[in-house]
Amino acid sequence: MYRDNSLIPSEAIRLLALGMLAGRPASYAELASAVRDFTSYVVGPSLELIGTPLELLRVEGLAESEPGADDPEAARLRITEAGRAELQRLLGANVRAPVTSINKLILAVMVRFLHLLPPSEQKLHVAMLAEMYERELIRLTELRARHSDEPGHLTGWLDREIEEAEARHRWFVGLGERLEPGA
Repeated sequence: MYRDNSLIPSEAIRLLALGMLAGRPASYAELASAVRDFTSYVVGPSLELIGTPLELLRVEGLAESEPGADDPEAARLRITEAGRAELQRLLGANVRAPVTSINKLILAVMVRFLHLLPPSEQKLHVAMLAEMYERELIRLTELRARHSDEPGHLTGWLDREIEEAEARHRWFVGLGERLEPGA
């Protein structure tokens, strides 16, 4: 993790793989394919993101082959208790404002598996994400104000960025309101 407790790219892949295995066991090939598909839709094709983090799941005891498999490569992987603990830890990480495609991937993976957190932690995490977009809005609005009298297209581009940040902020606030009241 980075110093601000946000995920590095390999941890995003680890979170994605563990979340998928928490849903159902899968062979290494199925898991790699599903991770590759998801990441390619969010950030585009990127082989360097996928290989090593998946291989480490078994080595670090976060996933194991189901019993009775003769061929370890064909065996279905399942998440271990250590893997579930790591999944919970990664789901609790901070998210940086999604300016880069990697940060968008991290955010998409966290939202995809948010339901795996206890309800009270879901509500807390959603509030943190709404606050992140609120800070992003402040930053973008201040930047726009500083450059509002300059020629060029920066203010138009910033207006679009502000619209997107506002929409994302509203979405997370709404999600927080839709979560169970006692959460």
